[in-house]
Amino acid sequence: MTEEPSSGVGTADRIPPGQRHVPGWPVSHYGPVPRFRPERWNLRVFGATASGRTHEWVFDDLAGLPRTTVLADLHCATGPTSTDHEWYGIPATAVLDLAPPAPGVTHIMAWAEYGYSANLRLSDFTSPHTLLATHHNGEPLTAEHGFPLRLVVPHLYGYKSPKWLRGIEYMTADRRGFWEERGYHNIADPWKQQRYSYQEEEADGAAS
Repeated sequence: MTEEPSSGVGTADRIPPGQRHVPGWPVSHYGPVPRFRPERWNLRVFGATASGRTHEWVFDDLAGLPRTTVLADLHCATGPTSTDHEWYGIPATAVLDLAPPAPGVTHIMAWAEYGYSANLRLSDFTSPHTLLATHHNGEPLTAEHGFPLRLVVPHLYGYKSPKWLRGIEYMTADRRGFWEERGYHNIADPWKQQRYSYQEEEADGAAS
């Protein structure tokens, strides 16, 4: 299955306000690139699961999970937008099917290497364009771009799409992630220019 970008036809129509188009795919992340150790790697879904238990997959399990392709653009909160990315990986909705959340779950926290985290409304995680990517433009992700697994939430700013994904925590209340605790907007909609926490309205906030 391939999901097409939902905004506009031409490149100019897909650039949110305050963004600038950049060629290629610039590398941007906080901290060092982690070393991948397949024998130690796993992906955990935990927190408020319907069963009350933690669900876990090791690296070799990923190949047997449902797959999809999504065509989407990426928007960095600092201004660059790169276009026409082809992502291949596990749809976020498949994670919810395999590891159902308990009633009352409203948000998720995506956990990555080194304790990096990004919070999302459940409605953002269940978007048909949200996926756990393993490939980009037909090739496995490079280490710098998040190999072996990165969350891709293309309708939000890039800090909501953490590289080197290791866990999904189901939450019954919102809680700020790494950049959200450091002054970035809790929702991060690029079309509304939701870059910084001082722009938040009361309904956008979360506990620190």
